[in-house]
Amino acid sequence: MIIDNTLWLNLAVALGIGLLIGAERERNKAAESERSIAGIRTFTIASLLGAVSTLVDFWLLIASLFCVTVFAAIAYFIRREEDPGLTTEITLIFTVILGGLAMTLPSLAASLSVSAAILLAAKEPIHGFVRGAITKEEMIDFLILAAATLIVLPLVPNKLLGPFDAINPRNLWLIVILVMLISAFGHLALRWLGGRIGLPLVGLVSGFISSIATVGAMGERSRETPTLIGSAVAGAVLSSLATVLQLALLLAAIHPATLHALAAPLIFAGVSVGIYGLVVTLSSFHRNGADLNKPTRSFSVKTALILAFLIAIVLVASAALKSWFGQAGLVFASGLAGLADVHAPTIAVASLGAAGKISAQSAVIPILVAFSVNAGSKAVAAIVSGGKPFAQQVIPSLVLQVSATWFAWWLF
Repeated sequence: MIIDNTLWLNLAVALGIGLLIGAERERNKAAESERSIAGIRTFTIASLLGAVSTLVDFWLLIASLFCVTVFAAIAYFIRREEDPGLTTEITLIFTVILGGLAMTLPSLAASLSVSAAILLAAKEPIHGFVRGAITKEEMIDFLILAAATLIVLPLVPNKLLGPFDAINPRNLWLIVILVMLISAFGHLALRWLGGRIGLPLVGLVSGFISSIATVGAMGERSRETPTLIGSAVAGAVLSSLATVLQLALLLAAIHPATLHALAAPLIFAGVSVGIYGLVVTLSSFHRNGADLNKPTRSFSVKTALILAFLIAIVLVASAALKSWFGQAGLVFASGLAGLADVHAPTIAVASLGAAGKISAQSAVIPILVAFSVNAGSKAVAAIVSGGKPFAQQVIPSLVLQVSATWFAWWLF
């Protein structure tokens, strides 16, 4: 056998893997002041054992793994009363495998060893997060989100289907995942940060979930506690800023060309309502408002599916009206859908652009109409939930935002 530089390098990687993982286990053993089956020397030798076994013969590696597994099982059986955990034993077996992998794929072996060392060293933060920072319901929601992304998404067809070839099931399911993900982030921010920074930031974050619902919740809060009307107004106004940011994210994910065409209106809309919200927030910042009623779940699967269903209907209706009546039919459909939600018509129109059925410039007016009509729905929510004092401060921000949007469209 010719020993070249590559072989020495692979052996050095195997040595480094054993030293890295062994050093972490040695420190953990010292921190817990107890005897362990393996320390830095054992892990280093185990990694080199895997490397040399792979170098000599594959079956020798199998035999080495079998022997190490037997030794680890015996050690665990003897120490099961002291430490019922299996982390060190499993890591020792994994180190042998990584040492063998270093002889063929050293980069992958090194990456896995670093990941394993980080996972081992982060024991307390991981345990604290899982056991104390998140609730059982949030863990279930995380598993649902993971299943929707890793299991369901690969199975969904990625082609145009349905009437007028208007629906791409994969894109619709991506929207469901995106809505759940945004809602989950909003929920965590509400639960972890809301109590300390007050209603303005709560409004901004919850605006990613539903701006109309946020305006309604803030209005109810101001009606129940009139002294918090300033903070409630700030939260309602900043939820409209969240709407603009969310539209930009959706357009960037679905059809960047449409986002480019709408760049100026969205920037003007965001800056105008952002300045208005900042002024209102600063004027009431000394009052740290109470939290809103926090949702018990990170997101609602039902809400995400309903939104996807609505988007599918709007896609078909928009494609049909566009086919029958041209651009005027698309604008009418977008405005009608914007009464309930601005995201559905925006996604639908952008999807038509991504499918090549309309140009990016043709998508601008329908989206702006849906955006403007949706602002009208927020104004109604402000009047109904918060009454005249609340609405008088929120509605001007909506008027300013819509005016700035159309001014930017006219200007550019």
